[in-house]
Amino acid sequence: MRILLADDQSKVRFALRTLLERQPGLEIVGEATGVEALCEQIRATYPDLLLLDWELPGNVASGIVSRLRTIHPALRVIALSGRSEARRAALRAGVDAFVSKSDPPGRLLLAIQEASLDTLANGG
Repeated sequence: MRILLADDQSKVRFALRTLLERQPGLEIVGEATGVEALCEQIRATYPDLLLLDWELPGNVASGIVSRLRTIHPALRVIALSGRSEARRAALRAGVDAFVSKSDPPGRLLLAIQEASLDTLANGG
C-alpha cells in the first residue's frame, strides 16, 4: 500500500514514517505540510492512502476530502487529530476512518489494514 503523509509538524511525520516503514507492504511515497503541497503530491504519486492531519494548514474541513477525491477518486483517507471533537466533522466530510493522535499505534495500523482490505475488495 502506497501512503502519503500530510501533517505540518515534522515530529509527527517522522513518527508516522518510522512506524510505517517497519510494516511489511507499506510504502511512504511522499509528505506534505499544507493543502496545496498535498494536492501536488497526490497528482504526482497517486497514493492508495492518505494520512491527513485534520488541522493541516489550509484545510477547509468541509471540502478537503471531496477536493482530494476529485484529483484521485480511489484515494482512501484516514484523518488524524489530537482533538477528539474533530472526529465527527472528519467523518461527516467523508474520510474513511478517523484516528486520534493519542490512540496507541496499533489503532492506526488497524485502520490502515482495514483501508488496505477495502482497496483490494474494490479492485485497487
